[in-house]
Amino acid sequence: MNKQQQKSKNQKSKFQHTDKKGFIIGSIIATVIAITPYLFYLYESVPNEKVWSTFLFTYNSGYYENANVAMWIVTGKAVPLLLLLLWFFTCKHWWHHVLLVPIAMFTYQLFNTLNEDQKYVDSNQLMYMIPIMAIIIPTIYLIRARIFNQLDDANKSLEELEEEFTTKPKSFWGKIKDYF
Repeated sequence: MNKQQQKSKNQKSKFQHTDKKGFIIGSIIATVIAITPYLFYLYESVPNEKVWSTFLFTYNSGYYENANVAMWIVTGKAVPLLLLLLWFFTCKHWWHHVLLVPIAMFTYQLFNTLNEDQKYVDSNQLMYMIPIMAIIIPTIYLIRARIFNQLDDANKSLEELEEEFTTKPKSFWGKIKDYF
C-alpha cells in the first residue's frame, strides 16, 4: 500500500468516526427536543398538596401552598431554558451570543421560582438583565457591522463571512471555556 492510499484510508476512517460521533450526539439532542412536551407535563405527577414527599426528598411549598403549582411554574421555566441552552450550544451562526439574554432571563426566573419567599416571581427581572444586555447587544451589533463592512470591501458572500466568524471548539467543554 503506497502512502497516498494509506493517507486516504486514515482520512476515511477519521471521517467515519466523526460522522458516527456526530450522529450519536445529534440523535441525543433530537431525542431531548422530542421529549420536551413530556418533560413539561411532569408536574402532573406531583400531588396537589403542600408537602410532597418522595424517597429522594421532601418538598415543602411555602409561597405557592401547593407542590403541583410550584412544579408547574418550575417546568414552565426549565423547559424553555433547556431548549435555549441546546440552541445556544448547537448554533453555528455569528449571532448566537444574543441567546444569552433569554437564557439569563429564564435562569433568573427559575431561581426566583425556587425561592419560596419571593412574592412576585417575574418582578424586576429587567433591572438584572440590563448589564447582560449592555454587553451582548453592542457586541452583536459590532460583529454585524464588521461583517457588513467586509461584505462591502470584499467579494465574499454572507455565508462565507458568517463561516469566518463562527466559533468551532472541539468539545462541549471547549465551547464553555470559550465563554469564560
